[in-house]
Amino acid sequence: MQKIYFVVVGKIKEAFYRDAVSEYCKRLSRFAKIEIKELAEGANLETEADDILRAVKGYTIALAVEGEKLSSEKLAKKLSSLTDAGKEITFIIGSSCGLSERVKKSADYLLSFSDMTFPHQLMRVILSEQVYRAFMINAGSTYHK
Repeated sequence: MQKIYFVVVGKIKEAFYRDAVSEYCKRLSRFAKIEIKELAEGANLETEADDILRAVKGYTIALAVEGEKLSSEKLAKKLSSLTDAGKEITFIIGSSCGLSERVKKSADYLLSFSDMTFPHQLMRVILSEQVYRAFMINAGSTYHK
């Protein structure tokens, strides 16, 4: 079964965000084994970088505003090719201060959801939904309209 990791800095305080992430991860569980690794916020980005780099596995996709923007269909195609190649996939979401350049340079791919900045907690919801949507697209489901 496909393995997907979400390596995230910080905790979600609001129950409604936790519930949304949990729901999408539950839905994803029919396609992949999902593991969320919550890391403590560090004193600075370099401290966080050490923790992030120790936690990643496989092909790493870091969320960064300067990354490439993909449609849901293109994200689905990218994930399909990684899955077909048997690669574990790690998505990285930094803290509210972002990601260190070291993490960005070590990532296999930089992905941007927008030029806008989103709250860390909401980005986890958006990412989990989009990964779920990608698997549904690849499964030929009508979820993606």
